[in-house]
Amino acid sequence: MNLAQDNRRLFTRLALVAVGMFGFGYLLVPFYYQICAAWGVNSFGDVADKPVNSQIDTTRSITIEFDSNVHGVAWRFKPLVNHIDVHPGQVATVEYEVTNERAVPVTAQAVPSYGPQLAGEYFKKIECFCFTQQTLAPGEVRRMPVTFVVDPKLPKDVNSIALSYTFFEVAGLGGKS
Repeated sequence: MNLAQDNRRLFTRLALVAVGMFGFGYLLVPFYYQICAAWGVNSFGDVADKPVNSQIDTTRSITIEFDSNVHGVAWRFKPLVNHIDVHPGQVATVEYEVTNERAVPVTAQAVPSYGPQLAGEYFKKIECFCFTQQTLAPGEVRRMPVTFVVDPKLPKDVNSIALSYTFFEVAGLGGKS
């Protein structure tokens, strides 16, 4: 009988240790958040606490006009909007749509140009279909984004920028029809 009592005590102690370990693990999450909040680390904060882009110049607005051309490529190519107004420093995205009107795949590269010409050094593209060659299957229609920001250092007398893309076929990669 002594052995049976010892086994019950041992089982009770093991059960208490298991419950204690479970409780400790369960309470660790709120303790973690409280410690992080007290020390100011790993803080997710409220939306109101998130930093604001202070580089946006809200005192002026720049009109960006979009144009599209093709040279020697049987593609239809157009911007989905003709123009937008942005503040310098503000990130913006526009889309162009291109359609391969040939019965064969065609590879082409877009080349940008700016008006006035000096605007090119202040027009910073983050994402652009012009960075790589584009291959479209026969009849394929594709929407392609351009994400950009106008540098706040753009001279104050520049109030509009024309962005024009021209697609040129990449020699030897597209079929001729």
